[in-house]
Amino acid sequence: MKLSNFTYDLPKELLAEYPSDQRDESRLMVLHRDSNKIEHKLFKDVIDYFNDGDSFILNNTKVFPARLMGNKEKTGAKIEVFLLRELNRDQRLWDVLVDPARKIRIGNKLYFGDDDSLVAEVIDNTTSRGRTLRFLYDGSYDEFREKLIELGQTPLPKYIKRSEEDFDKERYQTIYAKNEGAVAAPTAGLHFSKHLLKKLQIKGVNLGEITLHVGLGTFSPVEVEDLSKHKMDSEELIIDGEAVNLVNNTKKNKNKVCAVGTTVMRGLETSVSSMGTLNPYRGWTHKFIFPPYKFSIADSLITNFHMPKSTLLMMVSAFCGHDFMMEAYEVAVKEKYRFYSYGDAMLIL
Repeated sequence: MKLSNFTYDLPKELLAEYPSDQRDESRLMVLHRDSNKIEHKLFKDVIDYFNDGDSFILNNTKVFPARLMGNKEKTGAKIEVFLLRELNRDQRLWDVLVDPARKIRIGNKLYFGDDDSLVAEVIDNTTSRGRTLRFLYDGSYDEFREKLIELGQTPLPKYIKRSEEDFDKERYQTIYAKNEGAVAAPTAGLHFSKHLLKKLQIKGVNLGEITLHVGLGTFSPVEVEDLSKHKMDSEELIIDGEAVNLVNNTKKNKNKVCAVGTTVMRGLETSVSSMGTLNPYRGWTHKFIFPPYKFSIADSLITNFHMPKSTLLMMVSAFCGHDFMMEAYEVAVKEKYRFYSYGDAMLIL
């Protein structure tokens, strides 16, 4: 499989600028791998495909308001800073992306907030766009974090051209988000409403949680034709004993394990024992799944419609079968499904 195997024509008008009116009323395309059958449903119909004893595994990461708008010292030039990763809590060091990058040099100071209440100094160039910033702030660590949250904006994906609106703070977050640390939402989970989760539980479907803090690496473009040469950025992953027991018992009882999103699928596949069972995990993962690949844990997947040439599309291809996936994407374009973060969903059985 080469990079060129993952191109398709995506009309710009199918990129979802806004979420659906109700979380669970986005559209759902259902793919049956055993028969290559495709069905068209609403997301809330997902309940019809699962039974008592099946398990959904969710990613409970919470999106951090990672986008800061600042001004460069002296010139006052507008600079967008995207917080990627905290490097050192005590020294207030962060890995960031800056835009426009060409204007920012080591030693430059950036000012944030109407009153310039937060200042950062550039101390390192890590990549062409990446920088390391040291935030200069007199208060306690908790006060510093509060200041970041106060000044930060929801890190909406770049394809959304509009400004952040009030509803984005809630809708670009799953309803079960709890562990803060992601700079992008695990978007398959955005379709779940409290009502739908309750109905699943009443039906006997188990809900388990892992944490994978989504970084920009998930969305970084693949720039090599030979996929084996692409390197994923590392993302923090936590799988606790409760999730492990739920998954392994579900499999032992021959029930379905559904990964809600590519982040969950990647997390589960990061920590597989030689016996094909799930192990606890706490650390970082840079696992990149592309065809051919043998999956060990989940036997169904909920995911959104992904961009051409993306690592997410490659993982879906590995799970679904490449030809069937490309056929499904052709149908999705024809039927005007909505693509990407705020778009519609796909269930692969």
